[in-house]
Amino acid sequence: MPMKEKEMKTLAFWVALALLAGEAQAAENVVVVDGDSLEMRDVRIRLEGIDSPEYYQDCRRENMKLYACGLDAKAYLQSLVDRGRVTCVEKDVDRYKRRLCTCYVTNNIGERTNINEEMVRAGWAVVYRNKYSDYSAAEAEAKREKRGIWQGKFMKPQLYRILNK
Repeated sequence: MPMKEKEMKTLAFWVALALLAGEAQAAENVVVVDGDSLEMRDVRIRLEGIDSPEYYQDCRRENMKLYACGLDAKAYLQSLVDRGRVTCVEKDVDRYKRRLCTCYVTNNIGERTNINEEMVRAGWAVVYRNKYSDYSAAEAEAKREKRGIWQGKFMKPQLYRILNK
């Protein structure tokens, strides 16, 4: 669904403001909602191309012990956001009126990291294939190295949502 002109101007304003803001201030204005969602000044952002365990979702380690993978995914996303200034590029709007974005964090020496891809590479999200991105190589690496949720057994977040409505 295409964005309205007013919504595009509003997002452009907030993105420009985030680019001009200092690192500490930018991190303060970004709220991590869960492993694939952020909020920036009341604008809900869904990290496009990825799907992270749900907030209350549990997974099993290799030894079959349960752990709170949804909370771990959120904590990892928070650690990424805390690295510096966060900027997001909007790709679309979903049916819940969230902005579907690719987000980046730039640290104090100018290194820029694609947050969406890093969540998948670290094993705290799976690929949610769409027309904008495909992080399959990062997912294969996480799976091969048994990172994050790939360290044991887990239910795909999409299936977890369906079964826990």
